[in-house]
Amino acid sequence: MKQVSIIGLGWLGEAAGLLLQKQGYSVLGSTTRLEKVGILRNKGLDAVHFALDPDPKGIAYAQLFDSEILVVTLPPRSRQGDGEGYLQQLISLRELVEKSAVRRVIFISSTGIYSNLSKEEPYTEEEEIFESNAGNAILLQAEAFIGNSSKYDLTILRMGGLMGVDRIPGLYFSGKEQVVGHTPVNFIHQVDAAGIIAWVIKQGLWNQTFNGVAPEHPLRRDVYQHNASTLGIPLPASFQNAADEKVGRLISSEKIISTGFTFEYPDPLTFSYATRL
Repeated sequence: MKQVSIIGLGWLGEAAGLLLQKQGYSVLGSTTRLEKVGILRNKGLDAVHFALDPDPKGIAYAQLFDSEILVVTLPPRSRQGDGEGYLQQLISLRELVEKSAVRRVIFISSTGIYSNLSKEEPYTEEEEIFESNAGNAILLQAEAFIGNSSKYDLTILRMGGLMGVDRIPGLYFSGKEQVVGHTPVNFIHQVDAAGIIAWVIKQGLWNQTFNGVAPEHPLRRDVYQHNASTLGIPLPASFQNAADEKVGRLISSEKIISTGFTFEYPDPLTFSYATRL
């Protein structure tokens, strides 16, 4: 049985861990909250307390690095302290990985790395990104740093807006004025985000970069209106007027699709949610 360790059993990491277990992998994950260890174990996921502050601390976390495969789902928190704390965490983490049995790493990044500028063609993984044009320079530095090692194979997954379950597009904007609605979305459902992680491992898609984005890109306004009608969420009070109805970035998912991956939720207008509304 192949072992997989997951740094960060949060919203995405937990879903990926449960899926990998269903597929026959032995999974060990980490949480920064000691009280959550028992909660995760009750759900059937083996977990240990591990945090990077930025130096490592926790209980029995060394066993995380006994696996051949490591999935890293650390949230960037790039708005806090200009992202320096996040980069320091990665420095500590890479030191641990390079001294361990880990030989393959999946690093969860974000499509936020791409330029904020609109263009006619979708952004692909081959896009040249520099600090001068990056949508998020911290993500660019993080990808470069984690990739600068000969000790392990690395695949980077640039996830779009993570949605599904309790993350409902439009919920935050209920009742708000002048909400942006004319731009296309680059969302991915939790099921598919976890599925791509498992797919990369199963197919051995190492030393590559993939975008994790649903292939359909409806307008934000249409997604918000759909969720309002189907889930009972109040609409925004008003949307911004825009001369060009399709201004905004499009992120391509063609590369991961070309490997044989099939999206369970290809269209954000058909995403499922667990909601009590």
